[in-house]
Amino acid sequence: MSNKKIMGLWSAVSIGIGGMVGGGIYSLLGTATQIAGNAMYISFVIAGTVALLSTYSYAKLGAKFPSAGGPVEFLVRGFGDGIISGGFNILLWIGYVFALSLYARAFGAYAMIFFPGLPGYWLHIFTTSIIVFFTAINFMGSKAVGRSELLVVTVNLGVLIFFSVVGFLFIKPALLSPAHWPHVNDVFFASGVVFLTYEGFGLVTNAAEDMKNPKKTLPMALYISVVIVILIYVFTSIAVIGNLPVPKIVEASDYAVAAAAKPFLGAIGFKIIAIAALFATSSAINATLYGGANVSYTIAKDGELPMMFERKIWNRAPEGLFLTAALVIVFSNLLDLGGIGMLGSASFLLIYAAVNVGHLHLYKETSANPYIIWLAILGCIFSFAVLSYYLLIRSPVTLVALAAVFALSFLAELAYRKYTLRTLKVRPRIW
Repeated sequence: MSNKKIMGLWSAVSIGIGGMVGGGIYSLLGTATQIAGNAMYISFVIAGTVALLSTYSYAKLGAKFPSAGGPVEFLVRGFGDGIISGGFNILLWIGYVFALSLYARAFGAYAMIFFPGLPGYWLHIFTTSIIVFFTAINFMGSKAVGRSELLVVTVNLGVLIFFSVVGFLFIKPALLSPAHWPHVNDVFFASGVVFLTYEGFGLVTNAAEDMKNPKKTLPMALYISVVIVILIYVFTSIAVIGNLPVPKIVEASDYAVAAAAKPFLGAIGFKIIAIAALFATSSAINATLYGGANVSYTIAKDGELPMMFERKIWNRAPEGLFLTAALVIVFSNLLDLGGIGMLGSASFLLIYAAVNVGHLHLYKETSANPYIIWLAILGCIFSFAVLSYYLLIRSPVTLVALAAVFALSFLAELAYRKYTLRTLKVRPRIW
């Protein structure tokens, strides 16, 4: 049975939006407010601008080299078959596992809100069940992923738009006054943290081989998804900060959006936002599992994992999907996901920087503007430096773990190449 090109523009857009919106707006908004106060919505604009700059490279590279591997393909094209591309590809896959673990645990935590009397072990049951459910959805194929993602994203965006519109009607202007803005350094500092909420846009490129017309659809899907998410984040942030004083947002940091809904939507507002959070984390799991499974499959097919992972069933490679899901279940149930979320986000910033650097070697082939690529590189490096500084101050152990993950990715690649005869094989272009 052949794999038909059945993913349209809006299904592709939903993959990107799902990967981003579920990645942190519900959990990181409180943290951003604690750092940047009532100017935190500006941090979302700054971070979104950095994301848009990297979107340029992903759009150009994805249109020229459409592949289920997305950034895997881009790294090999940019750096060739070597330790650099191989090490970053391993880091990318680990980043997906970290991100998925965070989303799954967040889903479990939000689910527990509706069942306050349940024993604590139900958190693990909810966490594991959502991964198993979306593993089955992904196993059914890209058409099921696109359709289910479009439904989940539509519901989630509808709730956030409703929250923002109604919230704007009740805004207290004094809470938004620039007189209460913190130092500009804090705004930039927060932007490095909230960049985590944009990390999912690259998942659109993993769906390139399933798109009807990737040369046209992929760039449009990337730009549309990032712009929509920037607008959603900014309007949601203003609605939150305009209805709840900063101290109360910080106090309710883990559920700041829900807490901000109470002044104008009452107790029912909390439930509505909690339901939206369940949809958002589900959406992120769906989109990221799809991308992560495709990445592990591409790495396996091109020589990065053992031979046994190349076996296909129904023209798909379920082993990569199942391996990713199994690791996520382990991490999400056993580890501190606050630290893991930061590790995953820092990993993606390094990946984006590497993809942009690799694009510099290909910009003539992709007809790209090198100055925009350089701006993207500087933006990623700046965001990574800010995030690293945040970890140095708040969690030095996590920063050490990040260095260890980075080193192990390249050491594993070096060892694999030394003790096996397999190497990465760049696949021919589709056209």
